[in-house]
Amino acid sequence: MSDVRIKICGLTTPEDARIAADLGADYFGMILSQGFKRSILLSRAVDIELAVDARLVGVFVDESVSEVERICGMIGTSVIQLHGEEERDYVEELRRRGDWAIWKAIRVRDRATAIHAVRAWGPSVDGVLLDGWQEGNPGGQGASFSWDEMRTTREEIPEGVDLIAAGGLRPANVASAVDTLRPDVVDVSSGVELQVGRKDPDLIRSFIRNARAGESSAPVEDSVEDVQ
Repeated sequence: MSDVRIKICGLTTPEDARIAADLGADYFGMILSQGFKRSILLSRAVDIELAVDARLVGVFVDESVSEVERICGMIGTSVIQLHGEEERDYVEELRRRGDWAIWKAIRVRDRATAIHAVRAWGPSVDGVLLDGWQEGNPGGQGASFSWDEMRTTREEIPEGVDLIAAGGLRPANVASAVDTLRPDVVDVSSGVELQVGRKDPDLIRSFIRNARAGESSAPVEDSVEDVQ
């Protein structure tokens, strides 16, 4: 039995957040930069915050530090997840402005450049998130990467820094990802959706069960195609 933590990302409604909480998710992700398929406004984020007593993750792409501080301060964000071209001085300033963990997403196009980025960011953040690479997208599109190529990532980050696995995860493959990458957190969005922005309780339940069961005992349940 794995003790991996579960993040359900791309939440757009309080109802889906409550379902994820009831099923045992640990983190609840909201896309708070605008212009993406699962972006939500601050008012909706407040509704979600009121619906669940949980660790909220605000996902941002190249927002100003002041804007991130403003939004996260209003909804009590526990984690700030960065998916843009942010630099380390940006992270340092953001850390000075609030008591939140900071995760940095690294898109895995090839092993060499991804490991270089992991080594560069590891000492500066609280979590390194591995995501799939897709031309012109900052992440969150369901793109996967080779887990075998990145299986040594755990050895490349400092002790105490979380490793978060994302990118193309779904109920049928999450156990294999957990066994290969040994992440602290697995992050899913489209892999537990029936349509963009709306989560399916059965897929969430299967995803959580399989992630925590381990590859050897996890059943394969993934009858719904990924929603991109």
